[in-house]
Amino acid sequence: MSKQTLTITDNRTGQTIELPIEHDTIPAIGLRQLKAQADDFGMMVYDPGYTNTASCKSRVTFVDGDRGILRYRGYPIEQLAEESTFLEVAYLLLFGELPAATELTDWNARVMAETQIDRSLKDLLKTFGADAHPMGVLISAVAAMSALYPDSKQVHDSENRMRQVLRILGQLPTAIASAYRHRLGRPHIDPDDTLSYSDNFLHMMGLSGDGEVDPVLARAMDVLFILHADHEQNCSTSALRNIASSDADPYCAVAGAVGALYGPLHGGANEAVLRMLAEIGDTKNIPAFLDRVKGREVRLMGFGHRVYKNYDPRAQIVKRIAYEVFDVTGSNRLIDIAVELEGAALEDDYFVSRRLYPNVDFYSGIIYQAMGFPVEIFPVLFALGRAPGWLAQWMELMNDEEQRIARPRQIYLGETERPYVSLNERG
Repeated sequence: MSKQTLTITDNRTGQTIELPIEHDTIPAIGLRQLKAQADDFGMMVYDPGYTNTASCKSRVTFVDGDRGILRYRGYPIEQLAEESTFLEVAYLLLFGELPAATELTDWNARVMAETQIDRSLKDLLKTFGADAHPMGVLISAVAAMSALYPDSKQVHDSENRMRQVLRILGQLPTAIASAYRHRLGRPHIDPDDTLSYSDNFLHMMGLSGDGEVDPVLARAMDVLFILHADHEQNCSTSALRNIASSDADPYCAVAGAVGALYGPLHGGANEAVLRMLAEIGDTKNIPAFLDRVKGREVRLMGFGHRVYKNYDPRAQIVKRIAYEVFDVTGSNRLIDIAVELEGAALEDDYFVSRRLYPNVDFYSGIIYQAMGFPVEIFPVLFALGRAPGWLAQWMELMNDEEQRIARPRQIYLGETERPYVSLNERG
């Protein structure tokens, strides 16, 4: 018997099967051999939220939550955040390697050449009222691009796929900025392809003041985009893969991913952190607030993570960036509360024993607020940063011969067959 197998005995029937082990997984379809009756469907795995189910093989992002490790294509996030630009990281995620200097120059130019959006898309964005949530507007904008670019349906044409990737990366910031400006009742600002990606975005948002975008703020924006660029098979990425598995075009798939990100359990966490810090109000109130957390009266937002059971490596980087931003924008009382809250929680065995550490959302919202972004735009910024990761996962899916259309099973607990009762006979 091979050591790279798992032997399972069904105690209902005494049947024993042997399944191969590869990458610490077994093929789930092999469990179908186990049947209590010959006409049974066969054994399945029940896994709400897919907490222990691998749906794909990927080479894009590695996360080790127990050790607090995040790597894109093998490169530590700390090094990429220190040395790279966002578009360079996008290239890495999409193509698997860091670009040479000439490749990066060409790549930057190709993305920035796609920053103009179609007039009909501008007109669509103007139809939304000032109270429309930016994430709902973004979903609509990306879905509309599916209609604007019918060639995107050719998902098995590699050259065509790259054309859509460039369009999405180039046009998302412009659509977001145009919608934001309309929301404020201000005119659209055209993109400037001579600027860097983040410089151009802040320029179009109207956050450059009277002159050029401050390089510290542009760099902070770049780093935040890098930190959000991909994070393995999270809720929105899984949604994108499920949609794309039906050969839907990338705009529909990305719109679905944005919809998943819209939920407060995924993309709205940094907004919740800001509201929590504002509620605390003063560092002197932290002990009482933590007592309320331990009494399960309130939640400690920005701490803990579905994957990380150690300090989120992105949180340390964001904390450093926060102070650099405040040197430009001025101090923020919330950062003082956040730092002291973090220190108090990490000295409290209640939180340490539960492995509750700050995640990337704990400090990112404070930075966005200091830069002038309203809280409702925070998840849109998350989506903009996550776009290259979504697209890299989409490209990987399109090239994966093992993938099939997503079709999870269920455990049916409803009624068995019942006779139909006519309307006049129902009590």
